[in-house]
Amino acid sequence: MSDYTQGVVILICVNAIAVAGVSVLTGFTRLFSFGNGGFMAIGAYTSAILTKVYGAPLALSMPLGMACAGAAAWLIGKLTLRLKGDYFLITTLGFGECIRVALEYAYKLTGGPRGYSNIPHYTNAYLAVGLLIVSLIVARNFIQSKYGWHFMAIREQEVAAEAVGVDTAKYKLMSFVFSAVYAGCAGVLFAHYLRFIAPNMFNLEKSAEWTITVVIGGLGSLSGSVISSVILTLLPEVFRGLAEYRMLVYGAAVVLIIMLRPNGLMGYRELSSFFPALFRKSRSDREEEAR
Repeated sequence: MSDYTQGVVILICVNAIAVAGVSVLTGFTRLFSFGNGGFMAIGAYTSAILTKVYGAPLALSMPLGMACAGAAAWLIGKLTLRLKGDYFLITTLGFGECIRVALEYAYKLTGGPRGYSNIPHYTNAYLAVGLLIVSLIVARNFIQSKYGWHFMAIREQEVAAEAVGVDTAKYKLMSFVFSAVYAGCAGVLFAHYLRFIAPNMFNLEKSAEWTITVVIGGLGSLSGSVISSVILTLLPEVFRGLAEYRMLVYGAAVVLIIMLRPNGLMGYRELSSFFPALFRKSRSDREEEAR
């Protein structure tokens, strides 16, 4: 495998892992967040500092990076998840920007706007693909558990879910932390692949990109989110000369999807619905059939 091919595979895996977390949050719980870029930054910087300064192995720095991202999400969620609709979205946007600015000002620890370099190179294509497979299995089992049913109940009708005894605040917080942990994992892989990170790599554009990817893939479809992340990661490589217009392409794709397929590429369906002999039907498939 050439270095270029390996790099593309790693970037696909990084985006797919982060998007899988956003899919659980946005697609299955219907919470929109623009703060996941900040959680990715927390995971990336935590692992980078631990491995470079303290010589920690990746097996230790990665779980700690993911844990720090999850802890930050738990704290923010405790304070903000009772907010409704746009208010929560604006709060997460502000959090993401606060993280970026904080990283720029903590220049003695993070290198500030100039970035943090000479990070140990631990990420390769085999590790990235392995972590992607594990993360998708965990996410799929999580969605098919009772927690997934509660997420979907909140997505469809939060008031009705509360009326039948679902602790909506608890499950929204769980979904928010889950997506942050996945963003932290993506950040660790990203940092140890590029060996250089800077605060502007984790700005609002990164968070918006993941949300758009989930919308294109289909709200309520983990498979669709992964497929769309693969497509949208490859597009800049295929049209490298137009890479600076990436967000324009994303915006046009969203408009076309809304017009032609309002539920996204996969809607509420998973790959198991197209290959029943190979996959056991997921609960989201059964939910779609019930509709």
